[in-house]
Amino acid sequence: MARYDAFDLASRLGQQAEAVCKRYLGAGRRQGNYWQVGDVRNTPGRSMFVRLKNTAKGPAGKWTDAATGEYGDLLDVIRESLGLIDFADVAEEARLFLSMPPPDPERGPKQHGSASALSGSADAARRLVAMCQPIGGTLVEAYLRGRGITGLHGCGHLHFHSCCYYRPDEHSPTETWPAMVAAVTDLSYRITGAHRTWLAPDGSGKAPIDIQRKAMGNLLGNAVRFGPSGEVLAAGEGIESVLSAREAMPNMSAVAALSAAHLAAIQFPEALRRLYVVRDKDRAGDGARNSLIERANAVGIEAIALSPTLEDFNEDLRTFGRDALMAHLRSQLAPKDVARFMLLAA
Repeated sequence: MARYDAFDLASRLGQQAEAVCKRYLGAGRRQGNYWQVGDVRNTPGRSMFVRLKNTAKGPAGKWTDAATGEYGDLLDVIRESLGLIDFADVAEEARLFLSMPPPDPERGPKQHGSASALSGSADAARRLVAMCQPIGGTLVEAYLRGRGITGLHGCGHLHFHSCCYYRPDEHSPTETWPAMVAAVTDLSYRITGAHRTWLAPDGSGKAPIDIQRKAMGNLLGNAVRFGPSGEVLAAGEGIESVLSAREAMPNMSAVAALSAAHLAAIQFPEALRRLYVVRDKDRAGDGARNSLIERANAVGIEAIALSPTLEDFNEDLRTFGRDALMAHLRSQLAPKDVARFMLLAA
């Protein structure tokens, strides 16, 4: 088959990127403008992300696996997920998919006047954040304190929504639950997305629902930020894990990228000179750590991995306590940063 035909097939598949992912990567799910799954062979997990919309960073349908460094397009997805070998078979499967009627668009409220923000867009994320309130004295504060997190300074990008919509899929009815809503921002602190963690009505934990977290908007390269940018920064996946590390390093700015794939792709502030990678102890976390350290070193940024004893730093904090966590992290920091960023007593 001619090169142009392969390019044309990949381009046409990209126009239906989400439908392709639902069919061939059904073990994953949508997160903002990306489809997340374990790998191109449709293994459950979160290390691979597929771009669902055209952006300045690239066309829809392109994917990267943060754990392995693999990347490709939707023709690769069809080949690997079905175990095909010959390109002729891949192309035939792609043509069969493209010949099917497109899925019905999701029905929503009728629009009047100017078009409202599309669900899942950066505009929708900004509207959601605008409807929230600060976390002080709310269920979000109770939830975080229940996870051992008491140092809530610099948490202005965390918000509380008392009745945030929840819908696990397009076929389910809409529910409302209280939620922690985190604003995802770019380096200029412009909101590009939002991350929701639905909570139990008393704030004692997460809500008893199937999907307790969902993201929306443009996440790639961006993050939830705690404290101003500077020469030293800690970066990790989950909000709770990053905030747990900050319990021992309260003077260090930090960001939560919300997944291993997005951690590997965070943008570096111009002033950054040393980056601490707050890793989770799993395969995806290993891949994100390696990719991020390689990227940082390539632009002259010193990168140091911070490793938990258990699965992540929140589990360490809740299991061993803050003093033990401080002692564990002290041995991993650059000596000059111990006095600068850590609590004096440990």
